[in-house]
Amino acid sequence: MKTRILTTTCALAMTAGMAQADYTLHIIHINDLHSRIEPINRFDSTCNAEDNAAGECFGGVARVITKINELREELAGENVIVLDAGDQYQGSLMYTTYKGDVEAEFAELIGFDAMAVGNHEFDDGDEGLRKLADNVSFPIISGNIDVSQSNVLAGHVENHVVLEVGGERIGIVSALAADTVETSSPSDAVIFTNEMESLAADVATLEAEGVTKIIALNHVGVDKDRMIAAEVAGLDAVVGGHSHTLFSNTDEDGLDYPMMVGDVPVVQAYAYSKYVGHLTLEFDADGNVTSATGDTILLDASVAEDAAAVARVAELAGPIEEMKTRVVAEAAAPIEGDRSVCRAMECPMGNLVADAMLDRVKDQGIQIAIQNGGGLRASIDAGEITMGEVLTVLPFQNTLSTFEVKGEAIVAALENGVGQIEEGAGRFPQVAGMTFTVDTAAEPGSRVSDVMIGDAPIDLAAVYGVVSNNYVRNGGDGYSMFEDAMNAYDYGPDLADVTAEFIAANAPYSPYTDGRITMK
Repeated sequence: MKTRILTTTCALAMTAGMAQADYTLHIIHINDLHSRIEPINRFDSTCNAEDNAAGECFGGVARVITKINELREELAGENVIVLDAGDQYQGSLMYTTYKGDVEAEFAELIGFDAMAVGNHEFDDGDEGLRKLADNVSFPIISGNIDVSQSNVLAGHVENHVVLEVGGERIGIVSALAADTVETSSPSDAVIFTNEMESLAADVATLEAEGVTKIIALNHVGVDKDRMIAAEVAGLDAVVGGHSHTLFSNTDEDGLDYPMMVGDVPVVQAYAYSKYVGHLTLEFDADGNVTSATGDTILLDASVAEDAAAVARVAELAGPIEEMKTRVVAEAAAPIEGDRSVCRAMECPMGNLVADAMLDRVKDQGIQIAIQNGGGLRASIDAGEITMGEVLTVLPFQNTLSTFEVKGEAIVAALENGVGQIEEGAGRFPQVAGMTFTVDTAAEPGSRVSDVMIGDAPIDLAAVYGVVSNNYVRNGGDGYSMFEDAMNAYDYGPDLADVTAEFIAANAPYSPYTDGRITMK
């Protein structure tokens, strides 16, 4: 087992100047790009050209390229690796239109040294991840997925990788959230194992090969990353993604960068191309970390956009620009759709989408709507609403699904939906046509009470008509109780179109909450 010594900045300050580091490693990292190829606005959705020209936008791959290249130049001659912690896919019209080609093109241009598999890399099945692997030259890794039985992915995803940097061997291990089978669409041939057990085994393998510097590049979320840092011996740092967590020493809303779990630094760089992280590790001759420092870098308008990337993005955007810029409605106020809200409580965007779903099919005898909060990917600002903005909120091309289930299945669905609030899981249920109460202090499985369908208490034995999206109806996000629903029809209109038409019919749309979900 490796041992480490103090890594906190204040403790190190007391010993400053006592000894030079034997080896310094700079880790530049991003995570959860989610197809934000173009710059984003303050709501994390695609920014329009006028606002970008006015300096009001953030990120976009052109700024990511600029900043990473600047860091490489500043650190010329030093030991540098560039990592991506997964979820390049899904979240904008670039992915909807080009299905991964664009993300792979720019990832290759950035030139990562390694990339973790994110859950959304499976949104178009094993074939979607294979496309990414085929179109980049760097390794794509995930140690807790066995793809050997997949005729699509076998040989295209590595458990771990060893990078030769400045005469030293740097081991990179990785884990993907084991619930990806519920949150995305890997085939049955992809076998998931426990994240921590897999990481421990891969660390042991590398240590047996004499590798003394080992970084975990994970897509499991900050809570699991903390557990990994505490319990998996032999790790020198954890670079994460999946939970879209901001680590920052300048933003008061951010966690400390790095967050120390024992002697192991844990970092993440929010999401959507808005930040680039820079972690500096110093090692002694035995491979022990003696210092961990750094911060995330905000990619605001002060970061110039790479000219060649801007030109290429404009070329790619051309075929979809007309559809993106078409104004479909108007909002009287900003429509809150941030994941921190919509995965934890009733939110205005959740009410909008659930209301739109129910309104479309209420004449078919449908009584309630359930929309998973994780399917809502952005907020919308006040004023004119374009189809591009709607598609940024609802990028998954989900269709309306109608079906019938008994009341007991609805209660089970709500319990599933609120069962992982603490983790910010996307299964949180945004609803219409019903109300319920959640006790977050209760154990998962016993949190839901006072369920009302319309004005009447739910009857566990009665059959109700439900509308959701095809992903939830087919068991996504843990909604397995809907898989065998009666009279299921999964091929309704596109959810984004339904929502756009509902906003237009109610323009100017006034966002609201009305207490349909009560949180104790």
